[in-house]
Amino acid sequence: MNKVLYITANPSDDEHSYSLSVGKAFVEAYREANPNDEIVHIDLFQADIPFLDGEVFGARSKMHAGNAFEQLSLLEQAKIGRLDELVEQFLDADKYIFVNPVWNFSYPPVLKAYIDAVFVAGKTFRYTSDGPVGLLTKKKAFQIQASGSVLSEGVYADFEMAHRHLEAVLKFLGVPSFEAVYVEGMAAQADKAQDIKADAIAKAREAALSF
Repeated sequence: MNKVLYITANPSDDEHSYSLSVGKAFVEAYREANPNDEIVHIDLFQADIPFLDGEVFGARSKMHAGNAFEQLSLLEQAKIGRLDELVEQFLDADKYIFVNPVWNFSYPPVLKAYIDAVFVAGKTFRYTSDGPVGLLTKKKAFQIQASGSVLSEGVYADFEMAHRHLEAVLKFLGVPSFEAVYVEGMAAQADKAQDIKADAIAKAREAALSF
């Protein structure tokens, strides 16, 4: 049995979001093909995702200097404790499904905060004499990304920073398999929006069978 972490970064719902509706189709097809796998959903807009701020860095400095967790302030304990929970949950999963829209060429800030939360030396990667090495070498990842314009190819491809950043992150962390389905061009071709969505759902369902 595999554990799948379904990570969504969209404040809308399945009915009104292109990325979430395609993500839902992917998960349904995956569940049908893998009924024994466990799928855990983390909605980043509803979950507590601490930003890396002065309190977090201050708390980590204190602990690095030898202070016990109990010696941190209550706020520091809450943030460090939650960050630890997030990275442990991430490590516990065998597969990741990321679902996000593109906002101004990148993804919502809460997804970057989540990436920061699981980017932990000694857990998801480690430093060696030959440089950093990713530790997630037995994981798989998939992304479903929606954008009003076509960004995966064509004249705006160089502006796309969401998929490319996530791809770089996962490669750094050692994840050997990363694929994606794009739902894109709905704003540029409003009359074809539903056809674009239907095509992406079909691709997602097919991709789910081999994920």
